Amino acid sequence: MKYISLLRGINVGGQKKIKMLDLKSLYDDLGFTHVLTYIQSGNVIFESKDKRAESIKKTIEAEIEKRFTFSVPVEIKTAAQWNKVLHQFPFTDVDQQENGTKLLVTFLSDKLSKQAIENLTQYVIAPERLAINDNILYLYCPNGYGKTKLSNTFIEKKLGVSATTRNWKTVLKLGEMSTLN
Repeated sequence: MKYISLLRGINVGGQKKIKMLDLKSLYDDLGFTHVLTYIQSGNVIFESKDKRAESIKKTIEAEIEKRFTFSVPVEIKTAAQWNKVLHQFPFTDVDQQENGTKLLVTFLSDKLSKQAIENLTQYVIAPERLAINDNILYLYCPNGYGKTKLSNTFIEKKLGVSATTRNWKTVLKLGEMSTLN
């Protein structure tokens, strides 16, 4: 089965450094096949015979901690789940190519309650837009992600979940790469 894993917070601001070659080697050593990495922020596409995403996630997190002596939360999606993320894109009136770095997808570790969603939406400042589908948060920041209050860290603190964010260009590229082979 094909998977996409997203590592939270590596190679950001000189913290938790992992070279992509070392990350690929780690996945190879765990017995995963057709391992591909994309950019330095911890995006890995791979195949595994194991169909238990939660088990794979825990195995990767444990091996990262063992090899690099720091912990890194990992989000795992099957290629089919990734395809669903792409097809549920809510901002159809926004040019995806032109605004690919202003459109963001945050992958949450858990689904949100109605109350949590309501609490978060109060921080959306027009012209920003927010949409949530299960444990996927879509954000449009026309003024740039650096200017929104809704950073990954802010979202984690407000919602009490682990999260990792990728811009739409990266999400599209990972979807494209997951169809290779």
